[in-house]
Amino acid sequence: MAPALPFGVTVDEQPLVIPYRIYQAEPPAGAEASLPPTQLAILNCLYTRHHDGRVRQRRLEHILGLNEPWVVPFVVRLVGEYVLEILLDLRRELVELDDPTTPQHAVYGRVLAANPSFLAVTRQRVASYWACYHRHLYSDRRYYPGFTVIESMRAAARHYSALRRSRGEVQDAGAVRLLAE
Repeated sequence: MAPALPFGVTVDEQPLVIPYRIYQAEPPAGAEASLPPTQLAILNCLYTRHHDGRVRQRRLEHILGLNEPWVVPFVVRLVGEYVLEILLDLRRELVELDDPTTPQHAVYGRVLAANPSFLAVTRQRVASYWACYHRHLYSDRRYYPGFTVIESMRAAARHYSALRRSRGEVQDAGAVRLLAE
């Protein structure tokens, strides 16, 4: 089956189109052992788009520690999904996102500042899934892992945008508005 509903982002000023879901079976055991690290990371990123949430979660474990700009959209997209276990993993592993002195904060801030619409849509998805599936567990949405993660990501994007403005770099006025909302 072909990938459904791809979404696009910009990474280092290059367009990146990512499948919404993939339906291919994972490679057989051992088939990935010979892949170079970058190819294995790409494969893990792609399988974070798998139709099975357990596969997405398992593959996410392998990319969460990577501070590569092209990994960021795959991780961010998972924040806007309904699988609570994935959201808990994200909150636990993205702790450096809140520290402006870390590489994680810098890479997420840079990529997300360049993709304010993607970030805004992801935030809307977080709100929808909280209201539909998780409101009974988290009556105050501020404590819902999806909200805590997406707000940390928004803060990193705002911080990076402010740095760009202070350096006199050009920034899209629409992007500034979306990040501020």
